[in-house]
Amino acid sequence: MIQIGIIGGAGYTAGELIRLLLQHSKASINFVYSTSNAGNKISHIHQDLIGSTNLKFINTINPNVDVLFLCLGHGNSRKFLKTYIFSEDTKIIDLGNDFRLTKDNHFHKKQFIYGLPELHKEAIQKATHIANPGCFATAIQLAILPLAKSNLLKEDIHVNAVTGATGAGTSLSKTTHFTWRDNNFSYYKPFTHQHLGEINQTLNSCQEQFNSEVIFMPNRGDFSRGIFATAYTKFEGTIEEANALFTTFYKKAAFTFISEENIHLKQVVNTNKCLIHLHKHQNKLLITSTIDNLLKGASGQAIQNMNLMLGLQENEGLQLKANYF
Repeated sequence: MIQIGIIGGAGYTAGELIRLLLQHSKASINFVYSTSNAGNKISHIHQDLIGSTNLKFINTINPNVDVLFLCLGHGNSRKFLKTYIFSEDTKIIDLGNDFRLTKDNHFHKKQFIYGLPELHKEAIQKATHIANPGCFATAIQLAILPLAKSNLLKEDIHVNAVTGATGAGTSLSKTTHFTWRDNNFSYYKPFTHQHLGEINQTLNSCQEQFNSEVIFMPNRGDFSRGIFATAYTKFEGTIEEANALFTTFYKKAAFTFISEENIHLKQVVNTNKCLIHLHKHQNKLLITSTIDNLLKGASGQAIQNMNLMLGLQENEGLQLKANYF
């Protein structure tokens, strides 16, 4: 069994990792590290795991695990790896943003590969260190990658995307309280969201002459989990040509699918899927993309990357059913 270590075990992404790994036929959780919860049962914090595990949080590490997942929040992974040294054979997957940009992706002579499987599958299969993409970045990149790879991005791309409350993490703030979030809707970080850096980096790597702008408006929705994104840009081809382009591009993708019908959030919540739908209006192509922010946008994609790194079936441990009803 593959021995797994999880750092920062009390958050949403760690909880989802534990839930998925407990059902993974090739993996065994060696330890879950949390200084604030050391000694407590994991099921006391992640209460959906009552009856599923008797594991406890610990405040020590095993430096020889096969795979290490970092769930520390943005900016903390590099600090942690400076303090704790792991085996040269340990593969590391960071769910934070410390190593996603090319200028930041080297650490102690190790390179972190940007882990978007639909684009970098072969590099991921050879990698020892992975920078897991951000949740908004995943949904948006999957919506526009086929256009960029075919050099078809001719003008600005306008993106409007809504995320659930879990996108803000477990720490309380004014905008995560139920009384504020319930029956409410708002935008935040207009035009400046931190995921734009990795989105633009990917687009420039796919379409060398890309010099337009991704105009991104992120929104908070009054639901727990999921991302629903719409993007539109100029496209001179027909809707049939657009569907053929996207279908061909994702033909071998394990979790990204093109839908002929309008899509909605419940189709992907609790799965590692990304669904995409296309609509043409005059000279504009509208691309709708939806994912579960905690799974395809975080923990599910991290396990997908682990499977690729270890030569396992890409969908191992990720054959999940949507919470449709």
